[in-house]
Amino acid sequence: MNKYLYGLVALVSITAGSVGFQLIKQSNQLPKPEYALYYQEARKMSAFTLTDQLGKPFDNQQLLNKWSLVFFGYTSCPDVCPTTLQNLQFIYPDLTKIANNSQVLLVSVDPKRDTSEKLNQYINYFNPEFKALRAEHDVLFPFSRNLGMMYAITPKEEGDEKNDDGYWVDHSASLVLINPAGEVAAIFKPEQELGELPSIDSEKLLSDYQKIVALY
Repeated sequence: MNKYLYGLVALVSITAGSVGFQLIKQSNQLPKPEYALYYQEARKMSAFTLTDQLGKPFDNQQLLNKWSLVFFGYTSCPDVCPTTLQNLQFIYPDLTKIANNSQVLLVSVDPKRDTSEKLNQYINYFNPEFKALRAEHDVLFPFSRNLGMMYAITPKEEGDEKNDDGYWVDHSASLVLINPAGEVAAIFKPEQELGELPSIDSEKLLSDYQKIVALY
């Protein structure tokens, strides 16, 4: 290799190193999320297949190239679920301004009662652009654990006349953020005051959402 080629290789190497350094420097200068549990290295997701409110399969492919906010709930939920979905409906225009490929996903943790038809009617009440997903517990349990979420089916106590179905459904009020690579990027956890419903502050969510999208 002659001196000219050696010099050209050296110049290319220096230029590439300089660009890489500038990208790292810019990344380090970007503001970091303040409120969300943010994963510096996004968590991989296992393969899954759920069913959406139209009865169509929903799997890992439907997460690609989108920012997905995932909430676990159920249609018979008396308080946390409708409140959370209503809040997401209010800020949805802001979410899509930050990232126009944003989507909101409700995953039912009550497959016995939540048919696709029931989920379709329920989710459309809040926003027809939102999606509602379901699966039986053999799929749902590992899926929820993979996202760092938990839920439980609790038998009703004897003499409890408020619940005719024989069980309660306990679930988290957190939101999971999945990045366009289909990996778990962050978890937004609710704040809870004594005597108040657990809820995620919308302004804090939007602030961190913008930062996380910028860091991607």
